[in-house]
Amino acid sequence: MSTNKKTAVKLLTPAYWEDACGHLMAQDRVMKGLIPKFGTACLETRGDAFITLARSIVGQQISVKAAQTVWDRFALLPTRMTPANILKLKVDDMRAAGLSARKVEYLVDLSLHFDNRLLHVKDWGAIDDEAIIAELVAIRGIGRWTAEMFLIFHLMRPNVLPLDDVGLINGISKCYFSGEAVSRSDAREVAAAWAPYCSVATWYIWRSLDPLPVNY
Repeated sequence: MSTNKKTAVKLLTPAYWEDACGHLMAQDRVMKGLIPKFGTACLETRGDAFITLARSIVGQQISVKAAQTVWDRFALLPTRMTPANILKLKVDDMRAAGLSARKVEYLVDLSLHFDNRLLHVKDWGAIDDEAIIAELVAIRGIGRWTAEMFLIFHLMRPNVLPLDDVGLINGISKCYFSGEAVSRSDAREVAAAWAPYCSVATWYIWRSLDPLPVNY
């Protein structure tokens, strides 16, 4: 009987974090009060583009807890989580892990894009956010929100403002408007003080709603 060995993953953190926190606390009264509450905690990345995107697909439209449960089951299927290995899996086994038929299709398309080298992964470090988003949304199951999460959680881009993120909008409502409804225009106005570190401010807004950070 084989056992599943989990390889320890070294999480990477952004070099700009300390400077970003100083900037945000100097520019924004809410950030000045919010950031110190979380000590040295900061954004972390696993450093694997394929796994980051696969986890984001698995987690679509379900709770963080449910997503982790499905991912843990799914991760037992291949000997190693690679595009080529995912393409060898049986659909029935993927469904049995808790994946919907649509998510199975999305994961297969993602695997094909990586396995066939249709993405310019090695160039991502040198091209701008919108160009990367354009590449990613060509993959089935990946929309702008997922692409923006990838920019934040994998590439650790410092100035992403995911206006389609419900948590960000709810957090801005809670922290800046005493719980009143917030429009995208309101959110943009608040975030004007965050540039060029909108990703960092967004991360802290998420923490104001849920102190436990999410890693993709």
